[in-house]
Amino acid sequence: MITLKGDTIYIRALEPNDLEFIYAIENDESIWNVSNTQTPYSRFLVKQYLENAHQDIYEAKQLRLAICQDQDFPALGLIDLFEFDPRNNKAGIGIVVYEKSSRGKNIGSEALGVLIKYSFYHLNLHQLYANIDSNNVASIALFTKFGFECIGTKKDWILTNGTYSDEKMYQLINKQF
Repeated sequence: MITLKGDTIYIRALEPNDLEFIYAIENDESIWNVSNTQTPYSRFLVKQYLENAHQDIYEAKQLRLAICQDQDFPALGLIDLFEFDPRNNKAGIGIVVYEKSSRGKNIGSEALGVLIKYSFYHLNLHQLYANIDSNNVASIALFTKFGFECIGTKKDWILTNGTYSDEKMYQLINKQF
C-alpha cells in the first residue's frame, strides 16, 4: 500500500473497512454544506463507491484519500482532489477532519501540505483551488497558510438553515512550472 506521509499523519487510499466512517461523514447533516450534499447515502451506495475507488484519478477525475495518524488504519478525515483536469493541470481540493476532538491539532494542515506536494510534484498540476464558505474561518486560515489566495466571491451562494452566505474561491498556483 502506498501512503503519503507527513510528520505525524499519513494519507492513504480508501479501504473496504472505511465503509462505516465514510457512511457517517456522508450522512452527517452538520457538514452537508461543505460537501454540497443534499440527501443521505445508503451503505449500499457507499460500498459501491468503495468498490470503484480503485479507479485511477485520470479515469475517475477525482481522488479521495483517508487521513490517518497510526498504522491501525482508523481514518480521522478525508481529503479530496475533485474536478481533476489533466489538460489544464488543475484540480479542486477539499478536506474534512471529522471528529471535532481531532480538529485544531495540525492534522488538517499536515494532510493539506502532503496533498499539495503530491499534486504539484507527482501529478504535475499547475494549480489547485478551493471553494470555501465565507463563514468558515478555520478553512480560510488553513488554505491561506499554504499560500492560497482569494480570487473571487460568489454572493449569496450557499443556503444553510434559511440564510445565504457567500462562497469564496481560493487558488494556489504552482509557480515552479
